[in-house]
Amino acid sequence: MRIRSFTVPFWQWLPARLYLGIRKPKRAILGMELAGEVEALGRDVTRFKEGDWVFAFAGFGFGAHAEYICLPENASRIQEGMVAPMPANMTFAEAAAATGGALTALRFMRNGRICPGQQVLVYGASGSLGTFAVQLARHFGAEVTGVCSTANLELVRSLGAGRVIDYTRTDFSAGEEKYDFIFDAVARILRRRARKALKKGGIFLSAHDAHGSASIKSEDLVFLKELIEAGKIRSVIDRTYPLERIVEAHRYVDQGHKRGSVVITVAHSPQA
Repeated sequence: MRIRSFTVPFWQWLPARLYLGIRKPKRAILGMELAGEVEALGRDVTRFKEGDWVFAFAGFGFGAHAEYICLPENASRIQEGMVAPMPANMTFAEAAAATGGALTALRFMRNGRICPGQQVLVYGASGSLGTFAVQLARHFGAEVTGVCSTANLELVRSLGAGRVIDYTRTDFSAGEEKYDFIFDAVARILRRRARKALKKGGIFLSAHDAHGSASIKSEDLVFLKELIEAGKIRSVIDRTYPLERIVEAHRYVDQGHKRGSVVITVAHSPQA
């Protein structure tokens, strides 16, 4: 199945430099997340038709930073990618930003075994992964505390955090509040620091923890689509750049201050 890509966001937690060779890139085309229109189909494809709007995770073969990409209709492993009909209430840019970040956040929230009424803290709550973690934790019934910078307090509160902490002024681990689950969405907390704020039997997970990725299935992308269409979660987009300014976009992301996702526009659409 060939998809004509419209927008592609950055994959925040797997920096491009980790996948470069010594003298040249190991993979000619980077990018993992996209949304676009189905341009052509293989003869055995039955779930989609030409012209369908879809959003997708390209898998660890990359290739999303391009006008076209070929993906399997039904992949058995996340490494191979996954595709689902695009949420009806999103633009291409918003849908592209709602694949990898939301899928990863969903995996961590499930690994954290969140139950209604639990106290959950999301550190780095204003980034691409953190914004979805806050919303999903709230959806699963948790009382959410978001940790972010001063400029992003209102954003995180608007996503469903009942309490927000400005990390530039307050150390969450130095207070009396204890949490059932602490999720470090930016991989900056030392485990011994997190343990100070955990309840007995509490769980701490960092964005660098890789376990559980194999448990993500294409059904999870459909699940996210349903949550989006029900108004339970949404994408946060900081900036949008055309493909020819992708170097500038990378430089902005590398500053480490973006809110939500940065999106690359590969081809223009009236809806995007």
